[in-house]
Amino acid sequence: MASLKEVRSRITSVQSTQQITKAMKMVAAAKLRRAQDNILRMRPYAQRLSGILANLSQLTEGSVSNKYSEKREANRVLVIVVTSDRGLAGAFNSNIIKAANTLAQGKYRSQQEAGNLTFLTIGRKGAEALIKRGYKVIGDYTGTFANLSFDTVRVAAERAMDGFVAREYDQVDIIYNEFKNVATQIVRNEQFLPIEDKPVEETTNSMVSDYTFEPSKEQIIEELIPKSLKIQVYKAVLESNASEHGARMTAMDKATENAGELLKELKLTYNRTRQAAITKEILEIVGGAEALAAK
Repeated sequence: MASLKEVRSRITSVQSTQQITKAMKMVAAAKLRRAQDNILRMRPYAQRLSGILANLSQLTEGSVSNKYSEKREANRVLVIVVTSDRGLAGAFNSNIIKAANTLAQGKYRSQQEAGNLTFLTIGRKGAEALIKRGYKVIGDYTGTFANLSFDTVRVAAERAMDGFVAREYDQVDIIYNEFKNVATQIVRNEQFLPIEDKPVEETTNSMVSDYTFEPSKEQIIEELIPKSLKIQVYKAVLESNASEHGARMTAMDKATENAGELLKELKLTYNRTRQAAITKEILEIVGGAEALAAK
């Protein structure tokens, strides 16, 4: 049985940890509200932009060439992996890293063995984990979430897009956590490039519109498609940001509860140890008194 000093030390340590987890939960809750508002505002815009592009695609009927839609055999693959810069968020980061590893060892195993699989990481945790596993990682976007904005994310998106156009990569995928609610995040693995042909029904409920192009159909598509792709990456990062704060809030809430349960057990152990020590002292005193009386 541990000594009273050891038990008191553990109680103090757990109480200190519980205070930290409570504070982290409150901070995560405050950040979650802002992050949730951002992604809820972004989703309708991104969906509407995808709907416009789908309408344009049907109206042009392939008459306008698009360098981001060129389909090639996926010999060289780039995977964009969105994690966080910090831990203490439950399985938030590990689920993404596991999905990336599964992709490398499954679907893209031949590319990985040939050295043609590359990861572009947004978030320090993903970069560290993939480098540790020996994967090829490019880009340094570990500070993205410290100053999260469209401009900071656009740099990473442009690097992937330029690599695809320059034929450095034949296909680009993106893995991220989609925010559903505070307790639930869904791992998404989507094809980013080349642009997949989607029916209009998948992107918008409206009918195909008859657009008047000004200044020209070619110029509009040339500007809209890159912007839509960058918005797609930005949306994925916003989803991941909201998911991170939700996961951290849930993890810290559970940690606080566990600390409370541990404190109950430690206090019970402390009382039992103290009672045993007092009983032992009483027995020693009684035994000493009896010994003196016998003399």
